[in-house]
This record gives sequence, C-alpha cells and structure tokens, in this order.
Amino acid sequence: MSAETLEREAFVGGMKNDIGRAESLLKELENEAGEVAAAAREKLATALASAKLACRKVEDKVAAGAKVADQTIREHPYQSIGVAFGLGVLVGYLVTRK
Repeated sequence: MSAETLEREAFVGGMKNDIGRAESLLKELENEAGEVAAAAREKLATALASAKLACRKVEDKVAAGAKVADQTIREHPYQSIGVAFGLGVLVGYLVTRK
C-alpha cells in the first residue's frame, strides 16, 4: 500500500472514532431539556451526518485506489516487482548508511 492509502485509512479510522464519540454525546444530550440543548442536538446531528458522508467518500476513494493499484500490478507484474525491489534496495541503503 502507498503512504497516501495508509494515511487515508488512518484518517478514516480517526473519523470513525470521532463519529462514535459524537453519537454517544448526542445520546447523552437527548435527556437534556431547553432551547440550548435542542440547538446543540440539532447542530451535532447535522455535523454527525456530514462527517459520516465524508467518511464514506474517503472509504470509497481508498477502495478505488486499491483497485487501481491491484489492476496495475496484475497488468505489469514484472515491472511492479522491479519497482518494489528497487525501492527496497534504496530504503535499505538509506537506513544502513551513517
């Protein structure tokens, strides 16, 4: 996986965590009365829906990127192996030099 894919997956994981916390906060606010609590619940519900939509979009982009990478590797297996080997040698050289 590329660094960008890993970053997106980390972002999605963080978003899911935040969404879970927001949902629990929304449940806690259900018992509160008053105009301020009602406005807070409404704003939080709107923000939560927006965050869920953004999370789904990012997940879809990650899946599409993974499919493209898989297709490219399947179409060019030897070139992919060569690139992976070259990057491995380069990283190994950079890690071991002083």
